Amino acid sequence: QVQLAESGGGLVQAGGSLRLSCAASGRTVSSNPMAWFRQAPGKEREFVATITWSGLTRYGDSVKGRFTISRDNAKNTVYLSMNSLNAEDTAVYYCAVHRLAAPYSSTWYDRHEYVYWGQGTQVTVSS
Repeated sequence: QVQLAESGGGLVQAGGSLRLSCAASGRTVSSNPMAWFRQAPGKEREFVATITWSGLTRYGDSVKGRFTISRDNAKNTVYLSMNSLNAEDTAVYYCAVHRLAAPYSSTWYDRHEYVYWGQGTQVTVSS
Protein backbone atom coordinates (compact mmCIF):
# COMPACT_ATOMS: atom_id res chain seq x y z
CA GLN A 1 0.00 0.00 0.00
CA VAL A 2 0.97 3.59 -0.59
CA GLN A 3 -0.03 6.57 1.49
CA LEU A 4 0.07 10.06 0.03
CA ALA A 5 0.06 13.23 2.10
CA GLU A 6 -0.44 16.59 0.42
CA SER A 7 0.47 19.90 1.98
CA GLY A 8 0.92 23.53 1.01
CA GLY A 9 -2.59 24.55 0.13
CA GLY A 10 -4.22 27.70 1.42
CA LEU A 11 -5.74 31.06 0.57
CA VAL A 12 -3.91 33.30 -1.88
CA GLN A 13 -4.77 36.43 -3.80
CA ALA A 14 -5.14 36.39 -7.55
CA GLY A 15 -1.75 36.67 -9.19
CA GLY A 16 -0.03 34.99 -6.28
CA SER A 17 1.85 31.72 -5.95
CA LEU A 18 1.72 28.52 -3.95
CA ARG A 19 3.78 25.37 -3.80
CA LEU A 20 2.14 22.07 -3.05
CA SER A 21 3.98 18.99 -1.81
CA CYS A 22 2.98 15.36 -1.80
CA ALA A 23 4.98 12.83 0.17
CA ALA A 24 4.52 9.14 -0.53
CA SER A 25 5.12 6.51 2.10
CA GLY A 26 4.74 2.77 2.25
CA ARG A 27 5.62 0.88 -0.88
CA THR A 28 8.21 2.57 -3.07
CA VAL A 29 6.61 4.18 -6.11
CA SER A 30 9.53 6.17 -7.43
CA SER A 31 9.29 4.33 -10.77
CA ASN A 32 5.65 5.26 -11.38
CA PRO A 33 4.37 8.49 -12.84
CA MET A 34 2.93 10.81 -10.22
CA ALA A 35 0.35 13.44 -10.97
CA TRP A 36 -1.74 16.26 -9.65
CA PHE A 37 -5.44 16.51 -10.29
CA ARG A 38 -7.92 19.06 -9.00
CA GLN A 39 -11.61 19.19 -8.38
CA ALA A 40 -13.73 22.31 -8.05
CA PRO A 41 -17.22 22.20 -6.53
CA GLY A 42 -19.72 20.72 -8.95
CA LYS A 43 -17.05 19.77 -11.47
CA GLU A 44 -15.29 16.59 -12.43
CA ARG A 45 -11.77 15.85 -11.25
CA GLU A 46 -9.43 17.49 -13.75
CA PHE A 47 -5.93 16.56 -14.83
CA VAL A 48 -3.35 19.21 -13.87
CA ALA A 49 0.11 17.75 -14.42
CA THR A 50 2.08 14.54 -14.37
CA ILE A 51 5.73 13.58 -14.16
CA THR A 52 7.52 10.31 -14.86
CA TRP A 53 10.38 8.94 -12.80
CA SER A 54 12.81 10.30 -15.38
CA GLY A 55 11.33 13.78 -15.26
CA LEU A 56 9.11 13.87 -18.35
CA THR A 57 6.21 16.22 -17.71
CA ARG A 58 2.81 16.97 -19.18
CA TYR A 59 0.35 19.68 -18.24
CA GLY A 60 -3.30 20.42 -18.63
CA ASP A 61 -4.03 23.22 -21.07
CA SER A 62 -5.40 25.53 -18.39
CA VAL A 63 -2.17 25.50 -16.36
CA LYS A 64 0.53 25.39 -19.04
CA GLY A 65 3.10 28.09 -18.53
CA ARG A 66 1.93 28.82 -14.98
CA PHE A 67 2.39 25.54 -13.08
CA THR A 68 5.49 23.40 -12.76
CA ILE A 69 5.57 19.82 -11.52
CA SER A 70 8.74 18.28 -10.13
CA ARG A 71 9.72 15.28 -8.05
CA ASP A 72 12.44 14.08 -5.75
CA ASN A 73 12.62 10.33 -6.20
CA ALA A 74 14.94 9.89 -3.23
CA LYS A 75 12.30 11.48 -1.02
CA ASN A 76 9.31 9.94 -2.82
CA THR A 77 7.90 13.44 -3.06
CA VAL A 78 6.25 15.35 -5.87
CA TYR A 79 5.77 19.12 -5.96
CA LEU A 80 3.51 21.52 -7.80
CA SER A 81 4.63 25.13 -8.09
CA MET A 82 1.73 27.36 -9.05
CA ASN A 83 2.19 30.91 -10.30
CA SER A 84 -0.17 33.57 -11.62
CA LEU A 85 -3.06 31.98 -9.80
CA ASN A 86 -6.57 33.03 -10.66
CA ALA A 87 -10.04 32.29 -9.29
CA GLU A 88 -10.50 29.42 -11.75
CA ASP A 89 -7.64 27.59 -10.01
CA THR A 90 -9.69 27.32 -6.82
CA ALA A 91 -10.16 23.62 -6.11
CA VAL A 92 -9.09 20.71 -3.96
CA TYR A 93 -5.79 19.45 -5.31
CA TYR A 94 -4.99 15.75 -5.17
CA CYS A 95 -1.77 13.92 -5.86
CA ALA A 96 -1.88 10.45 -7.27
CA VAL A 97 0.33 7.56 -8.33
CA HIS A 98 -0.12 5.74 -11.64
CA ARG A 99 -0.87 2.05 -11.43
CA LEU A 100 2.01 1.16 -13.78
CA ALA A 101 5.73 1.87 -13.68
CA ALA A 102 6.04 2.34 -17.45
CA PRO A 103 2.63 3.19 -18.85
CA TYR A 104 1.77 4.39 -22.33
CA SER A 105 1.86 8.16 -22.38
CA SER A 106 -1.78 8.26 -23.50
CA THR A 107 -2.74 7.03 -20.02
CA TRP A 108 -0.90 9.74 -18.15
CA TYR A 109 -3.92 12.07 -18.30
CA ASP A 110 -6.59 9.57 -17.26
CA ARG A 111 -7.53 9.72 -13.59
CA HIS A 112 -8.80 6.13 -13.78
CA GLU A 113 -5.22 4.95 -14.38
CA TYR A 114 -4.12 6.29 -10.99
CA VAL A 115 -4.65 3.93 -8.09
CA TYR A 116 -3.27 5.74 -5.06
CA TRP A 117 -4.69 9.10 -4.03
CA GLY A 118 -4.05 11.58 -1.29
CA GLN A 119 -6.75 13.23 0.82
CA GLY A 120 -6.39 16.50 -1.06
CA THR A 121 -5.43 20.02 -0.11
CA GLN A 122 -7.63 23.06 -0.63
CA VAL A 123 -6.40 25.94 -2.76
CA THR A 124 -8.52 29.07 -2.72
CA VAL A 125 -7.71 32.06 -4.90
CA SER A 126 -9.42 35.29 -4.02
CA SER A 127 -10.08 37.78 -6.79
